[in-house]
Amino acid sequence: MLSTFRVVLAPSFCFPVHVRIQTALTQLEATHHIRILYACESGSRAWGFPSPDSDYDVRFLYSHPADWYLTLDDGPDTLNFPVDDELDLAGWELRKTLKLLRGSNAALFEWLQSPVVYREAAGFRAALQPLLPACWNPRAGLHHYLGQLRRGVAEDLTGEQVRLKRLFYALRSALAARWIQHHPDQVPPMEFAQLRALLPPDLNGAVEELLARKGTADEKTTVSRPAALVAYLQQEYDAGQAARVTLPVPRHLEPTPALDAVFRAWV
Repeated sequence: MLSTFRVVLAPSFCFPVHVRIQTALTQLEATHHIRILYACESGSRAWGFPSPDSDYDVRFLYSHPADWYLTLDDGPDTLNFPVDDELDLAGWELRKTLKLLRGSNAALFEWLQSPVVYREAAGFRAALQPLLPACWNPRAGLHHYLGQLRRGVAEDLTGEQVRLKRLFYALRSALAARWIQHHPDQVPPMEFAQLRALLPPDLNGAVEELLARKGTADEKTTVSRPAALVAYLQQEYDAGQAARVTLPVPRHLEPTPALDAVFRAWV
């Protein structure tokens, strides 16, 4: 199958970084003999609350030539690289990707709805889209976001000064967990602007002020611990913990045969 790629850029996208990302992806294909099927932004720049010095969290999905899969032993299924001040680059091999999709990996569901797509083989996401509802497990998703929220309420937000970056990480996780409890059959949106619809109105002013500050602050900026907001995060963590065992899990047809077909089509 031939690869046809498209690039979608956010309005504030920095062109020199765009060139570096595209060059890095092309070099990866040549060096590791892979085909990149999809590459996107996965961090704060995709979530909607970057700092001026936020790095670019590029995540990609790739396949090997067919012969790579015809061996007795499985090869490495992940590519990770040292993080520098600007670029954080990591990827998953196709078979690993489809297994994680079957297991309702929340990070993968986010990547597949990223608003910033750096590269995509024509038709790849379209092939996966019909399978997403059958692979989505709200309990697994809730577990993921509660795990992220727990770090916030138990570690990151306990002092008199807290990192603004970590505050928004926890808030986004809390809202995603709340989304799942209210809409268990729907994958929570990746973008913070959409999740904010679930925020209590009395917290909107404080969040808007902090969001404006984050847009001009560096990654290490701290603020005085916002007591009302942190209390809300603890409340959402407790509510999510209580909902974990009672949250309904929709029943769907077994997705493995359809995922197998996708695997064969894209190798």
